[in-house]
Amino acid sequence: MSVEVASLSREKEIYKVTIVGSIVNFVLLAFKFVAGILGHSAAMLADAVHSLSDFVTDVIVLVFVRISNKPQDKDHDYGHGKYETLATAIIGILLLLVGFGILWNGAFSIWAFMKGEQLEAPGMVALIAALISILLKEILYQYTVIKGKNLNSQAVVANAWHHRSDAFSSIGTAIGIGGAILLGEHWRVLDPIAAVIVSFFIMKVAIQLLIPCVDELLEKSLPDEVEKDIEQALLSFPGVSEPHHLRTRRIGSYCAIEVHVRMDGGITLEEAHTTATAIEHKLKTMLGEGTLINIHVEPKK
Repeated sequence: MSVEVASLSREKEIYKVTIVGSIVNFVLLAFKFVAGILGHSAAMLADAVHSLSDFVTDVIVLVFVRISNKPQDKDHDYGHGKYETLATAIIGILLLLVGFGILWNGAFSIWAFMKGEQLEAPGMVALIAALISILLKEILYQYTVIKGKNLNSQAVVANAWHHRSDAFSSIGTAIGIGGAILLGEHWRVLDPIAAVIVSFFIMKVAIQLLIPCVDELLEKSLPDEVEKDIEQALLSFPGVSEPHHLRTRRIGSYCAIEVHVRMDGGITLEEAHTTATAIEHKLKTMLGEGTLINIHVEPKK
C-alpha cells in the first residue's frame, strides 16, 4: 500500500471514530443540559458544559486531521503533521479551561453554602443522567483509545481521554447528586464538592496531554529506548558501523531521523546507496511508512 493510500485510509478511520464520538457527545450534552435544568443540579450543568467541550474538540479533530494528512508542498517540506499536534494542544487547553471553570463554579457554590445560603436540591433525573453518561462515555473511551492507538494518532487518543474525563466528571456528579438526594438538605453541598474534586482530575488529564505536545513543538528527541533501537537497526546491516550525529523528532503521527554512518570506502556508490535504502526500509517498518529519514554515509577511517 502506498503512503498516499495509507494516509487516506488513516484519515477516513479517524473521521469515522471522531464522528461516532461527536454524535454521542451531542446527544449527551443536550440530555445533560435538560437534566441539569429540570433536576436543579449545578454539578450536572457543569457536566453538560464538559460534554459541550467534548463536542467542540471532536470538531477540532475533524478539521485538523484533514489538514495534517495533506502531503508535502512547497511551504511544508516536512508535511503538515504538526497540525495534529496543534489539535491535541488545543484539546488539552480546552480541557484545562473546562476543569478550571468547574472548579470555580463549585467553589462559589460551596462558599455560598458556608455563608448560610440554602442550595437547591438536585432531582432524580439529574442522577439518572449522570449514570447514563458514565456508561456511554466509558464505552466511547474504550472504542476511541483503541482506534487512536491502532491509527497512531495523538489527537484521537487525546480525544479518547477527553471522553474518559467526562466519565470521571459524571462519576463525581453522580456521587454528589446521589448524596444530596439521599442524605437531605444539610448535605446538598456534596453536589458542588463533587464537581470541585472532579475538576482536579480533568485538569490533570489536560496537563498530561499538553506536556508531550510542548515537547514535540520544542523539537524534543524521541525517547532513549527508541534511539537505541534505531542504532541497533543500523548496526544490523553488514559493513555499517559507528552511527553518530543521530537526531530524531516527532512530526505529528510520524518521525524524522537524521544520522551519519560509516561504510567501507572501497565499495561502490551503488552498493552504499543500496545499503542506505535497505536501512530506510527497515526504519520505516519499525516507525511507520511516513517516517522521514536522512542517512549521511562516511568512509571508515
